[in-house]
Amino acid sequence: MLRPRIIPCLLVRNKGLVKTVKFNPFKYVGDPINAVKIFNEKESDELIVLDIDATTTGSEPDFAMIQKLAAECRMPLCYGGGVKTVEQAGRIITLGVEKVAISSAALADPNLVTSIAAEIGSQSVVVVLDVKRSLFGKYLVYTHNGQSNTHFSPVEAAKQAEKLGAGEIVINSIDHDGQMKGYDLELATQVREAIRLPMTVIGGAGSLSDIGNLIKTCGTVGAGAGSFFVFKGTYRAVLINYPDQAQKDAIVHGALRQR
Repeated sequence: MLRPRIIPCLLVRNKGLVKTVKFNPFKYVGDPINAVKIFNEKESDELIVLDIDATTTGSEPDFAMIQKLAAECRMPLCYGGGVKTVEQAGRIITLGVEKVAISSAALADPNLVTSIAAEIGSQSVVVVLDVKRSLFGKYLVYTHNGQSNTHFSPVEAAKQAEKLGAGEIVINSIDHDGQMKGYDLELATQVREAIRLPMTVIGGAGSLSDIGNLIKTCGTVGAGAGSFFVFKGTYRAVLINYPDQAQKDAIVHGALRQR
């Protein structure tokens, strides 16, 4: 049975761990392998690692880095960044990664979702939708680190991905990225009501209450966060943290009771 998941989301650039605010600028915060070791110790539910350079530079996935991450990771691992072919996705799975995330390639060639699902199984195919609100208030999906407007609404894109065989949708709010002021619950609700797939929401978490509010609003979802798990205090000192089991149980069960 699916349950809400609390998921650290790590961004990698030039092999280093970085954080962003509204997808820029990039702040170096450490070594991703060390971060994985800490999240192992803290028994994270899952881990998402996104190489934000690979797509914009046209590079293929960094298989050596992925292999190191997978070898170290003791929780389910989702990797995304630069995946453009079935062969690349299959190779990533053989390295010990449980899920492969695709974004721009899934929108440029929707049939790629179906082809990868046939190769590695739908349960291992994650489609990431980076979403920004337009000046007129409409949600739109962007690619290439928020630089390219696809003119798809997230609901349209999520429904298409579901139809084509994706096993999970990740909704990443560009406007809320790094703000630590709460998730975009309106965006999350729109997509949650449109699809039946497992869904993870990223962008805006700044407290356990924010995670609770997301679960209370959307039910069984993944609550992803970056800044909340790597920064501490007003001055955003780097300190990797994650709720212990008692805190997770309290926030999840409390939120579900209020639905």
